[in-house]
Amino acid sequence: MKRLSIVDVDRCVGCLMCVFACARRFAEAGVAKSAIRVSSIGGFEYGFKIIVCRACEDPPCAAVCPTDALSRREGGGVILNAAKCIGCGHCREACPIDAVQWDNETNKPIICVHCGYCVNFCPHGVIELEEISRGGVKYVVAEK
Repeated sequence: MKRLSIVDVDRCVGCLMCVFACARRFAEAGVAKSAIRVSSIGGFEYGFKIIVCRACEDPPCAAVCPTDALSRREGGGVILNAAKCIGCGHCREACPIDAVQWDNETNKPIICVHCGYCVNFCPHGVIELEEISRGGVKYVVAEK
């Protein structure tokens, strides 16, 4: 199993390449369908904030889903079964770091699947894909 990890947020320059890359999963050219968000907390002087699922071992978003549309993912985080989702938004409200993004077009959550596609587009090594193993965490260099 793999999960995204923020290696060093101080390296982030706010280019949004990771955000655009993630949106490409949905064949989108914009940022609306991205599972990762980057926002300024004061630009280059104060830096940027990266919001992405941290793959909780006991995800509160899944715990509050009334239809079991979110199931626990091995290694942490959740998997969305969009067919079961009723768009209630409880998952979004339950996430302590606001990592559940929302698709206003479908009225369903956008959940990070920890594919690592965004890692390949980060020019400053801010995010990495790490492999979760029984002996701890081993970092995996994403293919470019």
